[in-house]
Amino acid sequence: MQLANKLSDSIAGGDWRANDALPSERVLSDMLNISRVTARKAIDMLCERGMLTRKRGSGTYITPKLEQPLSRLTSFSEELRERGFTAGSRWLQRDIGIASPVELLSLGLSPNMPVARLKRLRTADDVVMAIETSTIPAQYMPNPHSVNESLYGYLETNGTIPMRALQHIRAVNASEEQARLANIPAGAAMLHITRVSYLDNGAAVELTHSFCRSDYYEFVAESRR
Repeated sequence: MQLANKLSDSIAGGDWRANDALPSERVLSDMLNISRVTARKAIDMLCERGMLTRKRGSGTYITPKLEQPLSRLTSFSEELRERGFTAGSRWLQRDIGIASPVELLSLGLSPNMPVARLKRLRTADDVVMAIETSTIPAQYMPNPHSVNESLYGYLETNGTIPMRALQHIRAVNASEEQARLANIPAGAAMLHITRVSYLDNGAAVELTHSFCRSDYYEFVAESRR
């Protein structure tokens, strides 16, 4: 427990970066004058907490973890850069179509209005963190292929940056397709975040569904009395 807590504090304090290799059980036992069994059990505990990841034949590595506060409206890319990660996207879909009934209701659109749909894998240091699908009214995004890495960067450039958002978060189990895309077991726990973002004038500009890996993603909320 003492070793696990000490390693946990060092990881949280930034002594190791995401994907850095942890010293081996042998090295830890020699450095700290403890048995290899003790070192192994401490590492096992941190693997169970999701702080470490064992890679067969390679070693044990610091698990990338994105801790996102719920009190700020920021993009995925902004949050990653602030924490020293390299943000990336792998596009799965970018097209224009007619809004579905759910999209019409969520975005306050009239029937048969066109929308841009973006689907991509969100990565941190090349590790898939989330599967994200966004719907934007076509009036704000006539050409979805013009979006590069950051959706909010595109919206800000075009004067339509969201100023507030409502988010709903619930736990789900990964479908077979989601498991394949995120490289996790089918049925693994994920966080499903539904976000509707609004402009200053109250118009809805974004509907996003994000399926986040629960082992890599944390939300933090500060409460006051």
